[in-house]
Amino acid sequence: MNREQRLEMLGRLAEVPSVELKMNIPADQRMALSGLELDAMRGRLREVFFFDTLDLTLYRNGLVTRARRTQDDDDDDTVVKLRPAEPATLPRAVRDSPNLKVEMDVTRGAYVVSASLKGARKAGAVRRAVTGDRPLERLFTKEQRAFFADHAPPGVGWDDLVPLGPVLVVLLKWVPKGLPNKTTIEQWHYPGQVPLVELSAKATPRNVLEVYAGAVKFVQGHGLSATGPQEPKTRKALEFFARAHPSR
Repeated sequence: MNREQRLEMLGRLAEVPSVELKMNIPADQRMALSGLELDAMRGRLREVFFFDTLDLTLYRNGLVTRARRTQDDDDDDTVVKLRPAEPATLPRAVRDSPNLKVEMDVTRGAYVVSASLKGARKAGAVRRAVTGDRPLERLFTKEQRAFFADHAPPGVGWDDLVPLGPVLVVLLKWVPKGLPNKTTIEQWHYPGQVPLVELSAKATPRNVLEVYAGAVKFVQGHGLSATGPQEPKTRKALEFFARAHPSR
């Protein structure tokens, strides 16, 4: 980011309770992951679906709908996300909702503020929706459906969306030696593709500079760097599965 972008980002920290620092690990650096002392047997498997039109109308208008199944979880989870978002412009009922998550994602070259409304459904609900045994609209909560209606582009409804996925994700959280913060590594698997591997750490606006400095020192100390494209996971998944959709 240039100086103006960095100043803008720092000025917006007051709008968010949480910051996530992210980097994609290039394929030619992944042998260095062995030095992180990861316990692969503690990883969890996720199945992630997105829902959009085949030309990604929602995503191009800043809206993401997603559902996940996670190994050993009692519930499936759903989200309707506005990205980018201006939290102060959201209706009071949305801002006060316990299901709202406002966060800033920071990568090497950009930042974005998002507002997500989360929901939970009984295990198996996602599978029934993607196989057509349950209307997609009913997979999401009443609160999420209202949020969708407020932000979806004109003429696009739930019946216009198709399941895009699944992405199989291996998720591992641990506290590395030398870092006080819990760190997450995710490996996103796309059929026939080299997996996307992302390393991330959470911070608050108050300690983000400290966490950032520690994270940079940590990754550099293990021979890692954020070279190459820092492609967002969501965009890659949507574009990949839209291109490969059977109706093409």
